[in-house]
Amino acid sequence: MLTMIAAAAENNALGKDNDLVWHLPDDFKRFKRLTSGHHIIMGRKTFESFPKLLPDRTHIIITRKKDYNPEGTIVVHSLEEAIRVSKLDEQPFIIGGGEIYKIGMDVADKIELTRVHGEFDADTFFPEVDEDEWKLVKEQFHEKDEKHDYAFTYLTYERK
Repeated sequence: MLTMIAAAAENNALGKDNDLVWHLPDDFKRFKRLTSGHHIIMGRKTFESFPKLLPDRTHIIITRKKDYNPEGTIVVHSLEEAIRVSKLDEQPFIIGGGEIYKIGMDVADKIELTRVHGEFDADTFFPEVDEDEWKLVKEQFHEKDEKHDYAFTYLTYERK
């Protein structure tokens, strides 16, 4: 089961200047809990936004750069190749960025989306979730609080 996991604002904003535009500690914990022990598929820019490798995950990087080979990662040149490399994982995750989500929308089985309640100035966006193709199966709202500047909702979609 190929799952896309993302946090996107109500205007589908993901980030700006290769960084997130909000800080939601509970969402980071959820991301870690869901993706630990799995293959995480991402574009090169997403990988380069990390300070270091994320523990207990196999990093698969999609890039057009032929000589790109960061230590501790698997480098591929297409989403199809990334899926092949992660075929022994029962639930690999696509974790971004915008271009990888766009092509992943056609092949993913599930979407774990954190909808951040607000609209943000961004340069990277999550694709629209087409309600004709996706069924909302779970929803959990979180209020704004002292650790979270924005309210947010965890949404789980499955392909119809």
